[in-house]
Amino acid sequence: MTTHSNTPSGWYPDPHGADRTLRYWDGSRWTEHTHAEQQPAQPAQQPVPAQPAAGPDPRVQRQVQQQAGVAAGGPGGGTLFSEPVLVVNQKAKLIELTNEYKVMDQQGNQLGSVVQVGQSALRKVLRFVASIDQFMTHRLEIRDAHGQPVLLLTRPRKFLRSRVVVTRPDGQPVGEIVQQNVFGKINFAINAGGGQVGAIKAENWRAWNFAIVDHAGNEVARITKTWEGLAKTLFTTADNYVLQIHYQLPEPLLSLVVATALTVDTALKQDSRGLG
Repeated sequence: MTTHSNTPSGWYPDPHGADRTLRYWDGSRWTEHTHAEQQPAQPAQQPVPAQPAAGPDPRVQRQVQQQAGVAAGGPGGGTLFSEPVLVVNQKAKLIELTNEYKVMDQQGNQLGSVVQVGQSALRKVLRFVASIDQFMTHRLEIRDAHGQPVLLLTRPRKFLRSRVVVTRPDGQPVGEIVQQNVFGKINFAINAGGGQVGAIKAENWRAWNFAIVDHAGNEVARITKTWEGLAKTLFTTADNYVLQIHYQLPEPLLSLVVATALTVDTALKQDSRGLG
């Protein structure tokens, strides 16, 4: 028999024993003593370093504090419906065939997204060759950080005035956002349960910034369009907004205000750069 290099002299693999068991041969017989064959030393497992926590995004902080004029605040609840500030940045595209938005908190942490759904290939072709967005029905899903829909937005085709229907994923109605006028400072009514629960009021005729008020006319939130950069402004359709909610709102006003930050762009601004 051949000894193993790491086996003491006189010890051999037991011919009748279990695998990897050694017995001592004294020259005339096998002894009763056994021990496990030594195993090669295994290198110690090195601990996997923890991933560093994501820090604040200075670009988003600048967008909120310097461009939108919103003072830095404490952390919110970490969801679309519990943060006092929502940053809504549209995905920049040279040719926009599907509306997509990223929604973050004031530190730059992603809270959710908005994606246009239900478009056929023919419809995308029509959007490519003509500026006819206002004559098309738009459907968007507001999704949480896990990609699960939390609100559905439908803007039926329009001629002059927009109307956006907001529902839960199960189809339960939340309310509507209805454009009230065409000329001058554009205003929208926020309706729910058969009555008006608030309004969206443009602060200038170009409708860049909006104040959101409750049924009594008190400002509860504000939408501010932020500068997306010269290149994006000239060569893409991307729009960036900051929504500041002044205090925790009751439902369904809260859901409608959150939807409003995304609806303003789809309901009105999408047509401002085209022929529609």
